[in-house]
Amino acid sequence: MSRVSTDAPAAARRLVVLKVGGTSVADVAGWPGLGRLLEARRDHELLQPLLVCSALAGVTDLLARLPDAALEGAPSAGEAAGGGATEAVEILDALGALHHRWVDAALSGGDAEAGGGSSLLQLPPAVDEELAVLARIAEGVALVGEVSPRLRARVLAAGERMSTHLVVAWLQRAGIGAVWVDARGLLPAETPPTATPERRYLSATVSATADPDARRRLDEQVASATDVVVTQGFVARDEDGDTVVLGRGGSDTSASLLAARLGAVRVEIWTDVPGMFSANPHAVPQARLLRQLDYAEAQEIASTGAKVLHPACLLPVRLAQIPLEIRCTHRPDWPHTTICDGGAVSPGVKAVSMRSGMVLVSMETVGMWQEVGFLARAFGVFAGLGLSIDLVATSETSVTVSLDPRANVVDGDQLALLQTRLSAFCEARVLPGVASVSLVGRHIRSILHRLAGVFELFEEQRIHLVSQAASDLNLTVVVDEEQAPRLVSQLHARLFGELEIGEAMGPTWAALTAPASPEVPSGEPAGPESATPSSRGARAPWWVDRRGELLSLVASQGSPLYAMSRGRIEEAARGLGALHSVEHVLFAMKANPDPAVLQVAVEAGLGLECVSPGELALARAALGPTGGPLLFTPNFAPIDDYVAGFAHGARVTLDNVHPLASHPEVFAGREVFLRIDPGRGAGHHKHVRTAGAVSKFGIPQAQLGAVAQLCGAHQVRVVGLHSHVGSGVRDPEAWPRVARVLAAAARAHFPDVKVLDLGGGLGVPEKRGHEPMDLAALDAALAAFHAESPGFAVWLEPGRFVVSEAGVLLTRVTQLKDKGPHHRYVGVDAGMHTLIRPALYGAWHEIHNLSRWDQPGPWIEADVVGPICESGDVLGHGRRLVEPAEGDVLLVATAGAYGAAMSSDYNSRPRAPQLLID
Repeated sequence: MSRVSTDAPAAARRLVVLKVGGTSVADVAGWPGLGRLLEARRDHELLQPLLVCSALAGVTDLLARLPDAALEGAPSAGEAAGGGATEAVEILDALGALHHRWVDAALSGGDAEAGGGSSLLQLPPAVDEELAVLARIAEGVALVGEVSPRLRARVLAAGERMSTHLVVAWLQRAGIGAVWVDARGLLPAETPPTATPERRYLSATVSATADPDARRRLDEQVASATDVVVTQGFVARDEDGDTVVLGRGGSDTSASLLAARLGAVRVEIWTDVPGMFSANPHAVPQARLLRQLDYAEAQEIASTGAKVLHPACLLPVRLAQIPLEIRCTHRPDWPHTTICDGGAVSPGVKAVSMRSGMVLVSMETVGMWQEVGFLARAFGVFAGLGLSIDLVATSETSVTVSLDPRANVVDGDQLALLQTRLSAFCEARVLPGVASVSLVGRHIRSILHRLAGVFELFEEQRIHLVSQAASDLNLTVVVDEEQAPRLVSQLHARLFGELEIGEAMGPTWAALTAPASPEVPSGEPAGPESATPSSRGARAPWWVDRRGELLSLVASQGSPLYAMSRGRIEEAARGLGALHSVEHVLFAMKANPDPAVLQVAVEAGLGLECVSPGELALARAALGPTGGPLLFTPNFAPIDDYVAGFAHGARVTLDNVHPLASHPEVFAGREVFLRIDPGRGAGHHKHVRTAGAVSKFGIPQAQLGAVAQLCGAHQVRVVGLHSHVGSGVRDPEAWPRVARVLAAAARAHFPDVKVLDLGGGLGVPEKRGHEPMDLAALDAALAAFHAESPGFAVWLEPGRFVVSEAGVLLTRVTQLKDKGPHHRYVGVDAGMHTLIRPALYGAWHEIHNLSRWDQPGPWIEADVVGPICESGDVLGHGRRLVEPAEGDVLLVATAGAYGAAMSSDYNSRPRAPQLLID
C-alpha cells in the first residue's frame, strides 16, 4: 500500500467515522481491502478517518463468561480453587489463542500485501498487558469470591482494547499511518441518580451533544494528517474515571456518538451485508436492498428485528443530521444503504421484519373496566422487576403486553415472579415462545386497502396480539414462534411481488450473491443444494453432474416429469440407519408411494408406515408376505380400514376412542398402538402441524385413563405409543420431548408398552441460512432419553427426509410475459396440479434453468407459473434465472416428497410421470 502525503493539517480535515464489526475485524483476509478504503477516505476524499473497532468475533462472549467462571472457582474456607478456576484458565487460554491466530494470519497476509516489514509474530505489548490484567482479575475474583458490575465492565471492555491495538499494528506494518486513541476519553458517560449499578456500568448512557473540546483533544493526538485514528467501540468512561460499556451491540452506538460529538460528516457501518433489506436476506433471498431510508424508517426496521444495525445508534446521527451508510466489508463495490433525512416520503411498506423469543403477558379482570389506575398499578409491577414493555394491546377487561428479550432478562424465575405479583389483582398468564412480525413503512394506515390480499395470509395464523404504531410506521402481529419465519417469507412474496417497487429498492440478496461459476447451481441461491450442506454431509446436488442425462430424458419422455435418484434415497436411508438410539426407521410412504421408490427404501433397510388400504397393499407388496415392520396409522377412517390393517399383518394404530368404543369386536384380544396428542404441534405451516387442540390427530392425554379402562375391558393390549408433532422440524430436542410425554403416559396407564414411535418430520433445508438436520445431535438427544427412561424401543417414521432431495421436477418453458419493470412471468407446462406444495404450504423449491446452465447470463427475476386457471398457480415468486426462451427446461429441486404423490388431473391436465434413475 502506498502512502500519499497531503499538506492539509489534521485539524482542518473533515471527520468520517467507520465502524468495523467483530467478524470483519477477525477476518484478516479482508484487511488489505479495508486498508485501501481508509487510504481512499484520507487521500482522495481528504477526510480524517476515525476507525471504530469491535472485539474479535467470539471474544466478548468469552469475556462475559470469565468473571463467573472465576467466581465458581472461589474456594470455600480451607479449600483450594475448584473447577471454576480451571474454566477461567481455559477462557484465558482461548482469548490468547484467538489473538495469536489473528497475528499469524496478519503476518502472512501482511507479507503478501506490504512486501515484508517488521514481524507481528509477537502480540503487541498492549495486548499482552491486557491478557495479563485479565488473568490477575480472574485470580482476584477467585480469591475474594465476589464480582461487581464495575468489574464486569472492565473485563468486557478488554476485547475492544486488544482488537484496536492489533489493528493499529497491522495498519502501521502495511504502511498506513495509524494512531490509537482511547474512546473513554471521548465518550463521557452520564449516571442518572436512579441508575442501578448494572445500568451504570453495563448499559451506560452518553450524550450525543456536540463536544468541540473533545474534537480539539482528538486533533492534538493526531500527529499527522496522514494518520488513521483507531479507537474502541462499546466503551466509555464515567465521571469517576471508571470504564463502562454501552451494552451488547454498543459499537454501532459508539460510532454514532463519536460522529455526533466530534462533528463528523458521515458514519459508515461496515459489516457482512451491504445494508438493510426488505426482509432478513439470509432467510428470504428475494429480499431487496433498501438503498435509502430516513432515520425514522431505519429506526423502526432495526427495532422490529433487523440485526444489521443496533437501534440505539440512530438517535445520535438523527439529532446531528449526519448521514449513516451501511456497507459490506468484503464487497465494497456493492450498492449500499444510506440513512439520512429524506424529506417527504410516499406511503408504502419498506420491510417485513421479525423478532423471535418474545414473551406475552395477558392481564384480565372485569374489575379493570372504568377503574382508575389499573394500568399504572400493573405497569408498576413490570417496572419494579426492571422489565421494559414493548407492545401493548388493551380492551375493557384485559391488557396484553409483550417483552422483548433484547431489552429484558426473561428467564423462568423472573416470569414466575412477575406472574405471582400480577395475580394479586388480576388473572395473569404468561405465554413464551411467540414472535412479532412487523410490516414497516410510511403511512401504513393510508394503504390498508392495498394490503387486503396480504391480510389473507393471516387466516391460517394464531394471532395473539395486533399493534399499529401511533407513528404510523409499523403494523405488528404476534404469532407462534415456529410460524413466524414462514409467515415472513409469504408476506414478503405477496407484498413485494404485487406492490409497486420504487427507486429506493435495490437488487435482491439473491442477485447480489448469485454464483458466477456454472459449476455451482446458478439459479436462486437459496435452496439447500447450493447454499447449505445437506443433512447428510456437504456435497453438490446429485443432478449437477447429470444435467445432460436429465435433458435427454425430457427430450425422449416429454415434460413435465419427475426424476428420482436411487442413490440419494439410499444415502438418506443409510444416514437414518446409523442412528444407534433408534431401533426401527419406517418410511412414511405417503411422501412418495411409487412402487419403485418403496422397493429402494425396503432394500435399504427401512420399514414402511402407511395410512390407507391402498397404501397397505403397496406396502405389503414391497415388504413381502412376512417383511416388516409395517405400521398402519389411519385417521378418521371407516372401520373396514382397521380390519384391512390387521389382515395385512400391520401394527394398527388407534387415533381416537371412537373405533374401539363402537366396534370393540374388531380390536378384542389384539395388540395395538395408540396415537397420543402431546399437546403442542410444530412445523413450517399450519397444514403440517399434527398435534395440539386445533389438530385433528391424536388422543388427548386427558382421555388416556378412559382408554386404558376400555382396552382392559376388551383384552386389547397396548404395546406401542405413537405421536407426530409436524413436519419440517430441525430441533434435535423435539423428539426426546415427545418421547418423555409418551414414556410418562406408558408408565401411568399402559404397562405393556415397549415401543415409542416418535413420528417423523425431520427437517430438510430450504433456504440459505437453514441448518440441516443434525442426525448426530438427534442420536445423542435420544441416547440421553434412553439413559433416563430405559426399557423402551424408539421408532421413527420420516417421509420427506428420505426422498425430498432425491427428486426433481423437469418442466419446459411455454411462454414469457412482462407486466411492467418489476413483474415478469415465466410460464411452464407444470403447474399446481403437478406440484401443489408452493400453493398449499407456501413451500420453497429452488428453480434453475437447466438448458442454459453454462451461460453467464443475462439474468432475470420472474414468477414461475403454470397453465392452471388459478391465481395460486405459482411454483416460485421472484426467481432469478438465466433468461429463458420457449422450450428451455427448468429444474425444480427437492421435489421428491409430496410432489408426484399429491399431483392431480385438475383442469383435465395429465399428471407428470415419475422415473427412478440409477
